[in-house]
Amino acid sequence: METYEGGCHCGRVRFRVAADLDAVTYCNCSICTKKGILHLIVPPERFELLRGAGELTTYEFNTGTAKHRFCRHCGVQSFYVPRSDPDKIDVNARCLDGVDPSRLTVVAFDGRNWEQAMAGAPAAEPTSRGARGSR
Repeated sequence: METYEGGCHCGRVRFRVAADLDAVTYCNCSICTKKGILHLIVPPERFELLRGAGELTTYEFNTGTAKHRFCRHCGVQSFYVPRSDPDKIDVNARCLDGVDPSRLTVVAFDGRNWEQAMAGAPAAEPTSRGARGSR
């Protein structure tokens, strides 16, 4: 496990996370596809918001379980509370300083069929995306 820092584009939101980057997850649901998030889900004790709590705003939809937090200035979602694990923090691996997303191992999650995927159905293969391959 290593410690990483990251943040939004404008730098107003900064965080630190302790995590293994063995694999991140690509989700093909409507919001994740549009945002291009590479998911790295960690327990809250391994995440620390260094600055910018007052710079965040939240978007909720559907069940309202997920808390899509993003910088109100630059619009980047560097982390949020996911629907799949509302007791954890989902860090966008693309927002980690010094990490090349194209070198990460990416695991697919079929978010278009969320209920079936959470029940253990096989994951759908994502279509074209920027980060593919192994470290």
